[in-house]
Amino acid sequence: MKSTERHHLKDNELAHIAGNARDIVQERRGPILGVVGGVVLLIVAVGGYLSWRSSVDAKAHTLLAAATTVEGARVGPPAAFGTQPAQGLSFVSEREKNQAILTKYKEVADQYPTSDAGIYARYRQGGTYMSLGLPKNAAEAYQQAIAQGGDSLYAQMAKLGLAEAQAQSGDYEGAIATFRDLSQRKDGPLPVDGLLMRLGRTQAEAGKASDAQATLNRLVQEFPESSFATDAKKELEQLKKAS
Repeated sequence: MKSTERHHLKDNELAHIAGNARDIVQERRGPILGVVGGVVLLIVAVGGYLSWRSSVDAKAHTLLAAATTVEGARVGPPAAFGTQPAQGLSFVSEREKNQAILTKYKEVADQYPTSDAGIYARYRQGGTYMSLGLPKNAAEAYQQAIAQGGDSLYAQMAKLGLAEAQAQSGDYEGAIATFRDLSQRKDGPLPVDGLLMRLGRTQAEAGKASDAQATLNRLVQEFPESSFATDAKKELEQLKKAS
């Protein structure tokens, strides 16, 4: 077969394939356009969500920065008459400052409850309530941070704060349960030896001497090199003498 004939046949074959492809596209134009349109809409939706998420995070962190600025403010009496006042934000008392901090952190947490900034703000809100001597309010804030934080570090820290708040408000059973749950997570972000120390002390405060001894013995046996081991041994001796 001559070269020109081979090229002619090849051109005809390509033309035939192209024609078939054109016919298929024409027949299925609606479904194809629908799929393409769906993909385009999905890309637009994802892009819009990411842009919105970025905007939300930026606003949340801006509010959080304002809260941390208040937390770093000076506390002290106002400048004497005729003297140069101190530069920057200041408060007359720690309580006044904590009230202002509380307002700021609550604002962030209420507006952006599921963002990292919002969860951290809720956790710090709990800590501020503790500083104000309001452990029951602190427990509520910590529980909200736990609910929104999943398995994050802030949620784990909030659980620790919750246990402390429960103990201070007299809810020893709740505090013991929370400390015990945290101490059983050996792969968690919080040191197990420190958690066992707090658990043992809370059990002792609740009048559960035998439980406290068991917990402190576990600390000494499992973490003999821990900085808490010495204190645990001393408290074990005191518990034995009291029993």
